[in-house]
Formats: sequence, structure tokens, C-alpha cells
Amino acid sequence: MGIVNSIDPTTLPKSAYFDRSVGAAMLAGGCTFLNVYATQPLLPVLRHEFHGTEFQVSLTITAATLAVAIIGPFVGWAAEAIGRKRVIVPALFALVVPTVLAATSGSLNQLIFWRFLQGICVPGVSVVMSAYINEEWAGRRLGGAITAYMSGTILGGFLGRLIAGLTAEHMNWRISFVFLGIITLLGAIGVLRWLPKAKNFSRANLHHATEEAFGHLRNTRLLANFVMGFMILFVLIGAFTYVNFYLAAPPFNLSPALLGSIFAVYLVGAVVTPFSGVLLDRSGVVPTLVLGLALSAVGLLLTLLPELSAVLVGLALFSSGAFISQAAASIQTGALAGRARSSAAGLYVTAYYAGGSLGAIAPAWTWNHYRWPGCVALLILASGLGMVFGLIAERQLLAAGS
Repeated sequence: MGIVNSIDPTTLPKSAYFDRSVGAAMLAGGCTFLNVYATQPLLPVLRHEFHGTEFQVSLTITAATLAVAIIGPFVGWAAEAIGRKRVIVPALFALVVPTVLAATSGSLNQLIFWRFLQGICVPGVSVVMSAYINEEWAGRRLGGAITAYMSGTILGGFLGRLIAGLTAEHMNWRISFVFLGIITLLGAIGVLRWLPKAKNFSRANLHHATEEAFGHLRNTRLLANFVMGFMILFVLIGAFTYVNFYLAAPPFNLSPALLGSIFAVYLVGAVVTPFSGVLLDRSGVVPTLVLGLALSAVGLLLTLLPELSAVLVGLALFSSGAFISQAAASIQTGALAGRARSSAAGLYVTAYYAGGSLGAIAPAWTWNHYRWPGCVALLILASGLGMVFGLIAERQLLAAGS
């Protein structure tokens, strides 16, 4: 038994296994997403320091999410044969390296390069943890377990932005990457110690894993669900990238620290998301999806009011709706995949982060010509398309089960 599988869940009481598993999953998600979007509150600072455009500095977001989209399917494929924890733990430790080295960037291109390497490490957690949870909590607790993990990712996303913004204002934006690297290292050690070996994992050979992965591409239900995931992150990243430029300009004139602080609205999502797990378990995907996307649209419209309090309430509603929709899409991916959940999760992650990659740069034209109102219109349209494809996937799932 290797060191990454040093905890045997059969030696733990059931309550301890559940608590440690959920805690470790939340920690893994938190430390991963601590890094993914950390440059968002830094965008106005990076634009000034590197004399770049909004499009150019937004590539620090796209680089990370694009790497996740590219690597996701391969990580999912490998995890079918290697095992869950044997991928999750090394990925977390590997993430520390480019995070710290990003502080050494002498140009915008160098920073984009390190951000790309950060993104390469992310699917080892985001893809494989999704499969781990779908297998270990199959049944009534699945909605609660996956939303607990998502709450960890939400908290990590908030803290990463907050740390980056505060550090940039009071010290230097480079130091923020050092802090994030140290926190990630401590989190990786915690996951190594506390995440139990999967009890329900069945090792597949690479040939079968490859066949099943290609089989997912012929599954129209999954493909519709992938498009929904694409749209969810397109909207989420688009909003939280360009809202920084919106709030850094008059009449708001927010500093980097305050821009980082606005992501406290994520904490509302961290509270709301576990309740969406109850809704998922009791009512199913469709009511949850409709609620999530409706909240997102209402929240975006509120941000058009020229009052900071209204913008913050709107962002809180928007992010909560996006997280609820994301939970529905994650649950549906596991249900539609059946076998080979890691490879299905990997393909979903590719679609999801491809949407995020495009969401970080596609609204640049809209921003340049129509500013924030144009971005809101574009994002609401994309959100509506996501709902359409989500309903298509769910209806086909119901038809298959009838």
C-alpha cells in the first residue's frame, strides 16, 4: 500500500470516514480554486504594469482555464486505470510549483505561461474528485456530498481573489502568488493525510477506458449536458472578469483590495449551494436548474443599477444561481455517464473550462463597444442557451429511463 493510500476507510467509524472524506474533498477543492481565478482582481493592476489591453490581461484567466480544458479528458482517462487518490494528491503538490514561480514573471507573457502551467495541474483534482464523490456517495447523500465539495471550491475561489487583491494593494501582486503557493502546499499535505482510499473504485484497463471515453462522445444526452456546462462557466467567468473593469472605473473607482473583497459574494453561494443539494435530492435536476439560471439573470440585471450596494446584491444572486446550476450539471454528468465516470467528468471539464476560456476574452469586444450593459446582455443570452441544453439533456434522461 503506497503512501497516497495510507488511510484505510475500513478502519474508521462510519461517521469519521464521512467527516474526513468530505473535509478532505472540500480542502482539495478549496486549495485548487484558490489559484484558478486569483488574477481577476489584479486585472486593472496588470493592465497598468504591463501596459496591456483588457483583452491581453484577461489572458491570465484564459491561460489557466484553457489548460484545464485541454488536459481534463486525459486526466479522467488516466484516473480510470491509476485510481482516484493517486491522481488527486500529486496534482495538488505539483500545483505549488507554477504558483510560486508566477511571482517571478518579468513580462505579461511569462505570467500567462505560469498561469497555463497552473491550469494543467487543476484537472487532477477537479475531474477526479467529481468521480470520487459520485462513486463514494452514490445514493441519497450524493447531492449533499457534491455540494459540500463545491462549497469548498467556492470558498477557495473567494479567498484566492481576496488574498491577491489585498496583497497587491498593501504589498505587491507578486507576493500574492507566494502566499497562495504556501497555502496550497499546506492543503496538499492535509489531503494526503485525510482523504481515504476510494472503496467503490473499480480499476479499468486503458483500452477499455479509451473505448468508454469515446463512447461518451456518442452520447447525445451527455453532449447536451456538456454544452450546458460550457455556458455556465462562460457566463460566470465573463461576469467576474469584466465586472472588475466596471467597478474600477467611475463612479465606483474601487481599488485592488476592494475588488478582491467584492468576491465575498461567493460566500453567499457557499451557503446557498448546500441547500441546492437538498433540492437536487428531492426535486431533481430541472427545478434546480431553472432556479439557478433564473437567479443568475436577475442578479446580472441588478448590477446595471449605478449603486455599489445594488451591484453587490446582484453579484451575490448571480453567483449563487451559477453555483446551483453547476451542481445540477455535475450531478447530471454522473447520472448520464453510468460507467467510466472519470472520463465523462474529464470531457465535461473540457467543455466547462472551454466555456470559461471563451468567457474571459469573448466579452472584450462587447466591453469596448457597449461597456457593462452590453456584457450583461451577452451573458444573459448565453445563460438562456445553457438552460435550453440542460433541459434537453434532462428530458432525454427521463425518456431513457421510461
